[in-house]
Parts: sequence; structure tokens; C-alpha cells
Amino acid sequence: MRPNTTEPEFGPFRPVRVGSLTELVSATLAESPALVLVDGRSGAGKSTFAAAAARARHAVIVATDDIAWHLHPTDWATEMLEGVVRPWMAGQRVQYTPPGWVRRARPGRIEVPSGVDLVIEGVGAARHELASLAKLIVWVCSDPVEAKRRGIERDIRLGRTRAEAEQFWHEWMSAELPFLEAEQPWRVADLVIDGTAHAGTDVADTVYVTKGPRRPRS
Repeated sequence: MRPNTTEPEFGPFRPVRVGSLTELVSATLAESPALVLVDGRSGAGKSTFAAAAARARHAVIVATDDIAWHLHPTDWATEMLEGVVRPWMAGQRVQYTPPGWVRRARPGRIEVPSGVDLVIEGVGAARHELASLAKLIVWVCSDPVEAKRRGIERDIRLGRTRAEAEQFWHEWMSAELPFLEAEQPWRVADLVIDGTAHAGTDVADTVYVTKGPRRPRS
């Protein structure tokens, strides 16, 4: 078990070429359209895997960060369910403007065509409000040191100074860590992806996979 968390050590992992993801993902998805949840800690590599899975299934990705934008780091389940998931499940075309976008006059909206697979990606994607609706749940595990490095470097690329990025990381962790410990989304994963231990390899070409526990919640 990892220090300061109930998340276990997963493995052993086997390499899977990204070109074979269609078979890997479709083996769990008996029908379409299907809801796929890709969860993991900040900086774990969720977006990389979600993009590859979406290409394999011709799916649309909705990021939890977009729903949570200027709303709350973890308290966004109702907005995701009512604005995106339930309309999509009803066979409707999704055209949703999250509340933070409205308040900040952010242009655009979240759009999901009807009849396509939906991939929800981000911290908390496999929270209990969504997990029961999903056909496939993926947990992207990560080395905390590498994940932090990635997260801070990403924020610097987005325009923050290093000091601002480090402060933002610590503020975000104050919400993320207790939330994930309460939810324990790794317990309901069908697949676990090693997001950081193979950081020196060509992650654009290969993912490292093991079977998840997929235990029902107590």
C-alpha cells in the first residue's frame, strides 16, 4: 500500500500498443454507446490514455476540469450528471454551458453528439455518482513525485510562474487528496494503467495495463 493513502500497489503491468487499444477497450464494452470513466491523480497521465481510448472508440471526451472550471475542484457531480450524462444517456445531443463558464463569460459550450461513446476524464471521474452508470472504469495510477513534476510543469506552460504553479498544486491537493481517499475510485476500476513509472518510454505508442479490482462499493 502506498504511504498516506489506501490505494494499493497495482501490477504486474503488461505493455499494450496503442494501436491495440480498440481490442482492449472493446473487450469490456459489449455495446455502444457506452460511458467510459478515466480517473487518476493530478499529473498521472489520464488525458494521454483518454485520448487514445477515445480514438479507438471514436468517442467524445468531456474533461471534469471543464465542468469544474471556476465552480469547485470536487463538487461538480450534479452539473456533470444533469448537464452532460443524463441527456446523453437519453439519446439527446448535449449542448451544455457549465455555470462557471456562464459567470465568467467563457465562450463555447460542451457538445456531445447523440449515439457516440462518452469518455469522462479527470480527477474524480469515477466518483460514486458516475461509477454505477459506466461500462468501463479506468484508474491511472502514478508515482507522486513524477505526477507533481508533471502538474507543475503543465501549469507553467499555461502561463503561471513556478511559484504560482507550486502554490496552485498545493491548494489543489488540499481538495484532491481527501476527496480521493473518501471515494477510493481505484476500487471500482476494470483496468489500471501505469501512468508514470514508464515515463521514459514512448508513452504515445504504448500503455501499461493490469486488471483492476472492480469491487462493488460497501
